[in-house]
Amino acid sequence: MSNELYISATPKGDRIALCQDKRLIEYHFDETEHQFSVGDIYFGTVKKVVSGLNAAFIDIGYEKDAFLHYHDLSPNIQSLNKFTKDVIAKRPVSLKLKNFQSEPQIDKLGKIVDVLSKNQPILVQVVKEPISSKGPRLSCDISIAGRYIVLVPFSNSINISKKITSKQERQRLHKLMSSVKPENFGVIVRTVAENMEVVDLQRDLENCIEKWENGLKLLKNAKPRDRIVSEMDRAASILRDMLNDDFDSIVVDTKETFDSMRTLLQNIAPQKEKILKLHSGKTKVFEHYGIEKQLKSLFGRSVSLPSGGYLIIEHTEALHVIDVNSGNKSTSEVDQEATALSVNKEAAVEIARQLRLRDMGGIVVVDFIDMKKVENKRDVHEALKDEMKTDRSKYTVLPISKFGLSQITRQRVRPEMNVVTRETCPTCSGTGTIQASIAVTDLIENNLEYLLTKQNEKKISIILHPFIYAYYKEGLISKQMKWFFKYKKWINLIKDSSLGMVDYHFLDSNGDDIELNN
Repeated sequence: MSNELYISATPKGDRIALCQDKRLIEYHFDETEHQFSVGDIYFGTVKKVVSGLNAAFIDIGYEKDAFLHYHDLSPNIQSLNKFTKDVIAKRPVSLKLKNFQSEPQIDKLGKIVDVLSKNQPILVQVVKEPISSKGPRLSCDISIAGRYIVLVPFSNSINISKKITSKQERQRLHKLMSSVKPENFGVIVRTVAENMEVVDLQRDLENCIEKWENGLKLLKNAKPRDRIVSEMDRAASILRDMLNDDFDSIVVDTKETFDSMRTLLQNIAPQKEKILKLHSGKTKVFEHYGIEKQLKSLFGRSVSLPSGGYLIIEHTEALHVIDVNSGNKSTSEVDQEATALSVNKEAAVEIARQLRLRDMGGIVVVDFIDMKKVENKRDVHEALKDEMKTDRSKYTVLPISKFGLSQITRQRVRPEMNVVTRETCPTCSGTGTIQASIAVTDLIENNLEYLLTKQNEKKISIILHPFIYAYYKEGLISKQMKWFFKYKKWINLIKDSSLGMVDYHFLDSNGDDIELNN
């Protein structure tokens, strides 16, 4: 199994696609101006304490106050508050927490009014991004994520990932972290740390401590709403969390992104630097590697299955509903039960993929095709659980009920990813009435003649929808070849499936858009 990461820069941010064996499994859009990402640490102010909710609303600069529940305060909130006050007051304190006298832990069943008060300054971390009409969700259980470990200030515990099952390896990691971690810092050892060398783990720990110290230096002169520690951008965090021997390709399309990715790889996995490539082709990265086509086919209301079945995905305010249908698969098996089992297993694979791809969270109800045999329901349930194992979000999958329903809960920390797959007709603007009878090919050829004969452009490229591209390429002596005979210049054609049917762009010799007066 191979993993490939593709990053395409746009004026509004980076488009990020993660593929497994060329199949798209994750898609993200990392906005350039985006704030309040999961992992960001802010210097906030308590605006309101609501005893009925046992929660507080914190001002961190978002249009709506962020939400902080008592259960997210951290047992060591009193130590964090004490240290924050000392840093703001510029009292002499060790940023590495040396000789820091911890405060008693708070009661798990306590009241938030006993801990926080209005207008109190507080250090908080974003655990859920703003979704719909809700502001960010916060925690005071501050942590700094590295590649192999997660650093937890004001704690002294050492926790090992449950996915590391070897008792001997767990003991080795526990003993190692006990010997290198500073006082007043806890550590969570991540799954990727299994069998790693001491020097790698210690370097990662030092990087996390340095990140913490740099944040506290900013805190000394910070104003309310200031971001103290920034989480990595989306592409970098994917590499940090998922980079392993299965990764064999990282493709970017700008020199700036290439340099930042190379620096990251040199720090976390120098041996993987050679898999980083800078795309220099004339077609866009997503178009060249077939990702644009996958996006258009995977984000619609209906999603096809390889054997002829299909999924219908509906979204409501409270939950997501996925209906499994057999389609034209119904005649290819010996009986109805065998057909249902076959389609449901295939659907389980695609459902797990869709949850990651769209980053669907909350409650998801799947209506599988009815099966009578209990063992068949169990097989489909196990198939779904197996496919979900690679999901980085926390989830729960309940067994299939007697009504053929499977209930899934999946952690929601970001707004759901959505790609518009239905387009308004660019000719009639959705009215059903064509306002002009001039064909797009006529417009293209008229513009081309003007640019070559009146404007004396030396070299021209045209970006087209694949259908129009095929029209100009068709035949032994194609339209493109006829242009060459007519103008004595070769016109380069580039197909782009992200364009509408009648959309097109002319590029000059420098690759810049040529303004047209249609």
